[in-house]
Amino acid sequence: MKRLSLLILSVVLLTGCSNGGASRAEQSFIAGTGVVTTINKSDRVAAPALFGMTLQGTQYSFEVGKVAVVNVWASWCSPCRAEEPALSALSKKYSSVEFIGILTRDNPVNAEAFVRRQGTPYPTLIDDSLLIGFKKSLPANAIPTTVVIDRQGKVAARISGAVTIASLSNLIEKVSAE
Repeated sequence: MKRLSLLILSVVLLTGCSNGGASRAEQSFIAGTGVVTTINKSDRVAAPALFGMTLQGTQYSFEVGKVAVVNVWASWCSPCRAEEPALSALSKKYSSVEFIGILTRDNPVNAEAFVRRQGTPYPTLIDDSLLIGFKKSLPANAIPTTVVIDRQGKVAARISGAVTIASLSNLIEKVSAE
């Protein structure tokens, strides 16, 4: 009987010390302000190789030679959800530009449901370790962050925070015209 009481007390104490497996990711993000940063052509560094598994379970690999828009997002992030219609519309308007999402600190099941509901037309990679490759250029310092990559595969610009159609269109057109 004494052992049973000790076991129950131990379980109660240990359970009280845990967070129940809950993630704190939703509460620990930095929201950007929409600040646009551009890099002179001569000062740009290579973007990381962008490849891996997508939310839809397919393999994806970006090939240098096209302008790319890389959006770092999470389905629980309100600014990320709010900017999705603009990103989808721009991906259709600029069909020669490759749009790629990178999911960060999120549950892929929730993110896939969001993408399916929204009809997001471009792939989202589920390996947020890809973000480490941006640390020497313009890192994803907020959620959402959108990076524009030039045709040479170099980081040309970043929007830290939610994009607007105007801000991202201007960057796409500027980098595409180079």
